[in-house]
Amino acid sequence: MTNQELQKLVEKISVEQFKQPFEHQATFNKRLRTTGGRYLLATHDIEINPLMLTEFDLNNLIGIIKHELVHYHLHIHHLPHMHRDKNFKQLLKQVDGLRYAPTVNKPQKPQKYWVYMCENGHKIYRQRRINTAHFVCGDCKTALKLARYGYLNNNLN
Repeated sequence: MTNQELQKLVEKISVEQFKQPFEHQATFNKRLRTTGGRYLLATHDIEINPLMLTEFDLNNLIGIIKHELVHYHLHIHHLPHMHRDKNFKQLLKQVDGLRYAPTVNKPQKPQKYWVYMCENGHKIYRQRRINTAHFVCGDCKTALKLARYGYLNNNLN
């Protein structure tokens, strides 16, 4: 789905469900990670997370668009438009929009760690490299040496 198709879909939903036109821009924003979409107060535009279309079905996308349109229409008419407001909850239920966007389980990259070892064999794991001339082991206060850099797995313990 392109941004133009999204724009037409948002305009269609706005007229059918809210009986009012949507006169601003609706676009996909691939930088959205933790939310299904957002309504921008300053410009009145709506941004949608494209993962809501690729990872889920069209009904989910329509529910998110309805949610953002509830923000839009309430704000345009100078009514309370935040999630906690009674007007928002009532209108969202009336148009059957989604209250919460589903979570996308993106596979996380394995975390790399710097592994340091002291003279007594204690292992210290750090995400950032440290200066071994300035730091010592927290357990026995002996000097540290870089053992290895790599992915943390069961072989390091």
